[in-house]
Amino acid sequence: MVKMEKQEEVVTVKLRAIEATAESFKEYGQVIEASADGEEFGPQDAQLDLSRGIPRFYVMHLENRPLKFSTITHHASVTQCLGSIGGHVWYLGVAKPSILDSTETEGDMGTNIVRSHCGHFYVPPAIEDVRVFKIAGPKFLKLNRGTWHAGPLFKADDMDFYNLELSNTN
Repeated sequence: MVKMEKQEEVVTVKLRAIEATAESFKEYGQVIEASADGEEFGPQDAQLDLSRGIPRFYVMHLENRPLKFSTITHHASVTQCLGSIGGHVWYLGVAKPSILDSTETEGDMGTNIVRSHCGHFYVPPAIEDVRVFKIAGPKFLKLNRGTWHAGPLFKADDMDFYNLELSNTN
């Protein structure tokens, strides 16, 4: 018996970047901008979840990240913060979190439900659900736990980014 597998069709989709604002990005996380020194903690601050491991804050150096992507990923156990050093313009592809509770998968391992190598279940995002955001100036993004993302992407040859995630995220 020979099993023939259908090859996936490659589709190219052009997306128009949306300016990342508190309102436009709220389904994926937060846009954090400068606040006055001494201001009390509040909803304008990054609402972090770093409770499932050791936080890692570092400067990430990236090279050759053109404005295109073919894969997208998520972090199931942590929020993540990204921001360019120097406030340079960059872009991030995102889709809403789609992590499933184990009770949502009991007896129903539908064709779209995937079990990760880490053990959690998720539904991969559909191409039509992916958005691209433009981030400019002195601000950073806090991605909600499970938010799908591709990037950072940028036009320059290289850029440095602040990155806050867990030490074992990758």
